[in-house]
Amino acid sequence: MEREQIRTYVNEYCKLRDAQFAVYELYARRHGLTAKELFVLDIIWFSPEGCLQSDICQRLSATKQTISAIIKKFLKRGYLSLTESEDDRRNKIIRLTDAGIQYTAQIIPPAAEAEIDAMRALPEGEMAELVRITTLFSNHMKRKFQEIGGTQL
Repeated sequence: MEREQIRTYVNEYCKLRDAQFAVYELYARRHGLTAKELFVLDIIWFSPEGCLQSDICQRLSATKQTISAIIKKFLKRGYLSLTESEDDRRNKIIRLTDAGIQYTAQIIPPAAEAEIDAMRALPEGEMAELVRITTLFSNHMKRKFQEIGGTQL
């Protein structure tokens, strides 16, 4: 396939990726959040036993500073609690407080349901194919950007 034809596919894919991210960004803004803050709340919501900051950083490919600032914001609002990990006292387990559960319950479950409903609109085989192809493309992207001096993800 010629480079120009591949470039057309890359552009189409990027438009779709950007449109998908914009959906999250607009939803987050309606709740006074950034998309990154929304994603952090999502991870914590679906980790009822709690999670580590490093887990959130890894999942979102975000810096420790970025996630730390988000966690501090939610700590100040009383939405999160930090407790020492039994395995390593330097690590803090992040959990939602009762106020955090009440706040997040209005935001994350409706978004999760919207994602499920959107995926449900695809035939079952296409759901698996979407995940398979996106995984392949994402892995190729990581490798190619590492080759040109991108950061390690």
